[in-house]
Amino acid sequence: MRKCYINYRRGVFLILLLVWLFFPLIHFLYGQPMASILYSCIIMTFLSSIFLFLDYMAFSKKKNRMDLLLKDLTTESKELPIADNSLEKNYQEMISALYEIMKKNKTEMEKEHQEQMEYYTMWMHQIKTPISAMELSLKNIDSKERRGIEGELFKIEQYVEMALHYVKMKDLSSDLVIREYEVSDIVKVSIKKYASLFINKKLSVTIVPGVMYVHTDSKWLSFLIEQILSNSIKYTNEGGIHISFAPNALVIEDTGIGIREEDKARIFEKGYTGYNGRIDKKASGIGLYLVKKVADSLAVKIQIDSKVGQGTKVILTFPDKREFLFE
Repeated sequence: MRKCYINYRRGVFLILLLVWLFFPLIHFLYGQPMASILYSCIIMTFLSSIFLFLDYMAFSKKKNRMDLLLKDLTTESKELPIADNSLEKNYQEMISALYEIMKKNKTEMEKEHQEQMEYYTMWMHQIKTPISAMELSLKNIDSKERRGIEGELFKIEQYVEMALHYVKMKDLSSDLVIREYEVSDIVKVSIKKYASLFINKKLSVTIVPGVMYVHTDSKWLSFLIEQILSNSIKYTNEGGIHISFAPNALVIEDTGIGIREEDKARIFEKGYTGYNGRIDKKASGIGLYLVKKVADSLAVKIQIDSKVGQGTKVILTFPDKREFLFE
């Protein structure tokens, strides 16, 4: 604080220093008594000290106030310290004007964003109608050909659902309904949902029996598990998926192509597809990004162990009840 004040009032300190040097010198040259010179210097020093002390206290108060405002910057204007001069007043008027412009821009952006989200949400709900109609029409088609088309329609539904969850991601906390759920029940529903893809790729599914109750949101946990299953199915060409339970954790393991070592650190980055994504030209790099976002919101720790050519293991570790309520 002292260094800031000295830098702030360096001009005043320089003038006082010059006065203290030249005032006694001039009096001495004119033959004034030393007692008179000393007395004048003492009075000048005393008055200067009082001024500097009071000025320093006012500066400290204003500086502390400004530091607090700087730590708590928002789009709402704050009450600034009283301006000491017209220049400070002009600065404060500029800050207030900028706050108003920023507030106006924020309101317009939020309105535009809300309109976009409403449109995207409406479109994603409407697109489900023709998908359902196409599924009904498939009943009259040859079974082998039907399975292939059904698989593609299922993928379209999953992409629509992913987009819908992506739209909701911004306000995820307000959409959470935390209750106690049995994880194996949620896993079985997700497996059943992806049954057609397992059949089409001739992949096996093994679920080690286990009972584990956790406090979570069932809808978003289902989405989390389904995205992991979708990735496992996409990059597994033979073998299958093994699901088991560890203490307070769910383990999903596949026999797929695995993840390269250099890609592991970035697999949760938005838009990053890595080596596997370059092989699969349709990869978007959004799936695992959403997985990490949802996992963080549910206070679920996600760990991925993988070796190229051997498969990938995903471990979801849930917080216990006390940890979740504390967070």
